[in-house]
Amino acid sequence: MNRRDLIEIIYQLQQTEEKLNKEIEDLRAELADRRIRISESGSVAEAALSLNHVFEAAQAACDEYINEMKARAGELPAAGNTSAPQVIRAARQADPGQQPETRNDEQKN
Repeated sequence: MNRRDLIEIIYQLQQTEEKLNKEIEDLRAELADRRIRISESGSVAEAALSLNHVFEAAQAACDEYINEMKARAGELPAAGNTSAPQVIRAARQADPGQQPETRNDEQKN
């Protein structure tokens, strides 16, 4: 081999080395990007689980409220099944010291 052939071989090796170094650099950047994505996806999954627990607690509070309102509604006489005098009697029995206002009382004032 002459000197020119050796220089050509060295030049090609340098070109190959530069190309491989660039490829290594690109692969490292891609790997870092994937690690970030995996890390973020874990964070998103954890956030979704946390939100799920918040929604479960909110649903439980709503259910409890609805059940309490239904229970209270059961204590009151049904509007369609009672007349005004029956409601007044029930109110007087519940609090005998309290006299409900009537329309006649309002007109006198």
